[in-house]
Amino acid sequence: MASRLLPEMPTLSSLLSAYAWLSTSLMLFRTIFDQLLSVELRLYVLEAVRSYWSKPKSPKLTLVFDEIDGLTSNHMFDAAEAFLCSRINPNSKRLRITKSVNENNMNIKFAESEEIVESFDGISVTWRYFRRQPKNMTDGDDAGLAMSSSGGSRGYFELEFDKTHKDVIINSYLPWVIKTSQDLQNEKKVVKLSDLRSSYADGSVNLDHPSTFDTLAMDPTVKKAIIDDLDLFLRRREFYKKVGKAWKRGYLLYGPPGTGKSSLIAAIANYLKFDIYDLKLKNVPGDSELMNMMLATSNRSIIVIEDIDCSMQLPDSESSGRDHDTVIFLAMISFSLSGLLNFIDGLWSCCGNERIIIVTTNHKERLDPALLRPGRMDVHIHMSYLTVDGFRTLAANYLNINDQHSRFREIEELIIKCKKVTPAEVAEELMKSEDVDVVLEGLVKFLKHKKMDNDETEDEFNDNNED
Repeated sequence: MASRLLPEMPTLSSLLSAYAWLSTSLMLFRTIFDQLLSVELRLYVLEAVRSYWSKPKSPKLTLVFDEIDGLTSNHMFDAAEAFLCSRINPNSKRLRITKSVNENNMNIKFAESEEIVESFDGISVTWRYFRRQPKNMTDGDDAGLAMSSSGGSRGYFELEFDKTHKDVIINSYLPWVIKTSQDLQNEKKVVKLSDLRSSYADGSVNLDHPSTFDTLAMDPTVKKAIIDDLDLFLRRREFYKKVGKAWKRGYLLYGPPGTGKSSLIAAIANYLKFDIYDLKLKNVPGDSELMNMMLATSNRSIIVIEDIDCSMQLPDSESSGRDHDTVIFLAMISFSLSGLLNFIDGLWSCCGNERIIIVTTNHKERLDPALLRPGRMDVHIHMSYLTVDGFRTLAANYLNINDQHSRFREIEELIIKCKKVTPAEVAEELMKSEDVDVVLEGLVKFLKHKKMDNDETEDEFNDNNED
């Protein structure tokens, strides 16, 4: 009677049969899973199962910060990266180390799958870093134009927190992250120089140019005017917004070669701590590529177009025998100039803030008047031949002497009489010896020869005019 009340125990044969059936089923399922499903689909299924079993009990919200936003870099990603690099702790397991040849210190950044947990007003937040491979780029894929140089992969951050604190995170925490990152970047800002060869280029080097406004061999009045204009530009963010203008400034530097145009650009960059983007118009095939290159530049930057008269120099319009390739070249260059003007003060000019555009030329009279008008080139700076004040600056920088030297008066008189001696020529003379007297004696001889050459050139010019 009691035996009927107890459950019937399975026999050994039935257990073995069940085990064999289960093993066969699992092997069949695995075969189907491995052979019939693609790698992407298998990874998706595994991730879905893993996410289901690891789902947290409390509701979580995840914010994603992509490295690229459309055609431009994502400011939130840059801010998060700068902020989190200051939060790296000894418990970190994977870090990326970078260092260029000219950098003094190593750059420590997040590696893939690394995470940091921190607290804000009692709220726990978790940051994670990942990289993804973008889809194959097509001709019409705008996102592909912003592809980074690291094998096409793009980074992104994930910020995870309790969903109930969404308003605090978005309205308080993220603005604080942005402000903190800006302070950190300003403290250790290193001016970068980038070559805008194409919209795909993502390389830069540190600008180690020592030029400052103190070392420039320029008229002190002109230097002060430039500094005052730059300071006023930086202070007027709200003013530009109020009057409905893009927050940018255009400078035209014109004058003969060797008068310090490149040194002035470096001095401006060092003064403002703005990155420099070097744009060579000969490398620009057309309007669309020019726009993509300009959009790749960052805020608080200087876009430089050196020797624009040479970049836009076209073959003689009256020359005969122009072949098909030359006609195409002319159309492409003209198209690029039109696109450049549109970016400077057209609708595209609002795509970016706190930008300075500097154009240099040896021959201002050759430039299209459309480029020179206010709103495009706001300030025209004549880079003149060497002046007496400029020589005194060079002597102080190169020889560490002032105007008390006995040869100064003779040298200054020769500079005035020469009229056409450049700062670069005099600077080269000042480097020829470590003996001050030897250097100044050589400079006097150089200036006398220079004056004779200039006088002969003027005489030949006058004779030709009389003929």
